[in-house]
Amino acid sequence: MSKKSIIAITSCPVGIAHTYMAAENIEKAAKLKGLDVKVETHGSIGIENQLTAEEIKNAAGLIIAADTTIDKSRFVGKPIVQVGVQAGIREPEKLIDIILNGEAKVYESDSKAPVSINTDGNQGAGKKIYTSLMNGVSYMVPFVVTGGLLIAIALSLGGDPTAGGLQVQEGTIWSTMLTIGVTAIGLMIPVLSAFIATSIADRPGLVPGFVGGMIAANGSLYGSQANAGFLGGIIAGFLAGYIALAIKKIKVPKAVQSIMPIIIIPIVSSLIVGFLFIYVIGMPVASLFASLSAWLASMQGGSRIVLAMILGAMIAVDMGGPFNKVAFLFGVGMIAEGNYEIMGPIAVAICVPPIAMGVASFVGKNKFTKPEREAGKASFLMGLFGITEGAIPFAAADPLRVIPSIIVGSMVGSVVATLGKVGDRVAHGGPIVAVLGAVDNVFMFFISVIIGVAVAAAMLIFLKKDLREAPVNAPTIDSSSTPNNPVSSENKKDELTKLEDILSKKQIIQELKGKTKDEVIDEMIACLDNENLINSKEKFKEAIYMREEEGTTGIGMQIAIPHGKSDAVKEPAVVYGRCSDGVDWESLDGEAAKLIFMIAVPSSQQGDTHLKILQMLSRKLMDEEFRKNLLTAESKEKTFSLLKEIKQWSDYSTTLVPKQV
Repeated sequence: MSKKSIIAITSCPVGIAHTYMAAENIEKAAKLKGLDVKVETHGSIGIENQLTAEEIKNAAGLIIAADTTIDKSRFVGKPIVQVGVQAGIREPEKLIDIILNGEAKVYESDSKAPVSINTDGNQGAGKKIYTSLMNGVSYMVPFVVTGGLLIAIALSLGGDPTAGGLQVQEGTIWSTMLTIGVTAIGLMIPVLSAFIATSIADRPGLVPGFVGGMIAANGSLYGSQANAGFLGGIIAGFLAGYIALAIKKIKVPKAVQSIMPIIIIPIVSSLIVGFLFIYVIGMPVASLFASLSAWLASMQGGSRIVLAMILGAMIAVDMGGPFNKVAFLFGVGMIAEGNYEIMGPIAVAICVPPIAMGVASFVGKNKFTKPEREAGKASFLMGLFGITEGAIPFAAADPLRVIPSIIVGSMVGSVVATLGKVGDRVAHGGPIVAVLGAVDNVFMFFISVIIGVAVAAAMLIFLKKDLREAPVNAPTIDSSSTPNNPVSSENKKDELTKLEDILSKKQIIQELKGKTKDEVIDEMIACLDNENLINSKEKFKEAIYMREEEGTTGIGMQIAIPHGKSDAVKEPAVVYGRCSDGVDWESLDGEAAKLIFMIAVPSSQQGDTHLKILQMLSRKLMDEEFRKNLLTAESKEKTFSLLKEIKQWSDYSTTLVPKQV
């Protein structure tokens, strides 16, 4: 009997990192469930691993994890789960279960609204606007990159310096290359507009979107010396999309239905968009965009530095997410207006996070585990090619230290680039664009990157603790014992070397009853009290909430580790509880906590015992397979067997009172 199979499609606006991260996680999750799986990726180089008609026919259902518009005409009659690409990265198991449990609705036809299950809730207007905008950006970027690089190469290799800048002689091969580059980059606004409209109204939106974009890019049509720029392209795209969508919904006789998508909708919607833009919208938008461009060009001193800091922070804060894309799109729009000094600082900020993670993991080897150091090499390489997402694994594992570090580093790099008048003629970042000749003031570009990386790496190394750091007062164990202080085998038993030393089967709550954070904390404290590990529930509860006030102990990846140091604690102990439905712990990644460990340590305890326990837990919990096993463990015995795998990695140990179980 053949295994059940599922299929998936993944896509992100840029089509570099998130597309393939989602594909990999969906494949892993499906294989763990014993399923056959095939994932079609819509990346920057086009469609790869394309699904066949046979594979679609045999699949139990389809997962679409994409922030761009996917043509679903191939999947009529198939159960579909449609979410953003981030959901494909973070919760592939949940998406697969929706299909396996028969909860995914069947996609009926292109003529009806897409029917899907969205794990983030119903797609609202804000989400639709973002998805449509990102769809337009994903198609626009190749035109900007191609045109920008061709222009940069033509000017670098064939340009003669004049008082007005580099000039290419007519009739040369460089002049032809320059013309091709200008043509390619001139298509950015029509393409942006066309594919925003397509995302909203499917294929009927293509023609009015393209026409609207062409009008937005040609100011002479509405009496303006300047065009409406990328703002006009965005407005034209949404206008065309929603007008075409409205016309699609009009009920017409069957005799007319066949010509609606190829004649009626394109002609009528193009006329409406064209008239509106030429007679109503064009001039005001062009004036607004011209004012914005003039204001940016006139910015001096402090105001330019503030702008650089804002753009640098936006690029780094979510590493390829919405903030990053907004800042990136702003820089791209300025390229079309000939203002390259906005994209220059952005190009620096794009590569600082991944390169900084690579440098930090190499320089601060005692701060990073071996897998992290290996990931650092890949991150460094991704940074050279301007892929900010290379820093994501580090940020996910240690967000409180990594994210502030890369934000500060990117801000510093952007400011230095602004002061150094670094320009970028291409909608991309990283050293690769400088090597290809697309950057103005290459020397200052590399200086900016080096300074930004140095700041981010140094800050992270400073914030992270040594993996093998011994507390000042904690005794260390070695062979150099003295007659007065022998290291006996009995003392060795008292050392904290594994979680089992401070966790018994009775301290495991297989399924927590609490539905809120407060209820779960009370339930776990009650467990400590029942095991006679604390002498006052109220006093220990105070210590727990005092720590929560400093910042959430929800570290992400469905894990929370509340902990407290108090006189109410008799001896170091850990209570573990699982909440299958999840509890809102205000976690850093926004996910509900399902695996919860409560650490209790006496105030009188020598050394940093609670830190050692935290380190022991955190290290093992980074193992995705281990977390999955805990979530699916069917009995307390199985859970305890898994938890016994958590052991101390340090050569140092802390002396504890032996635990009676």
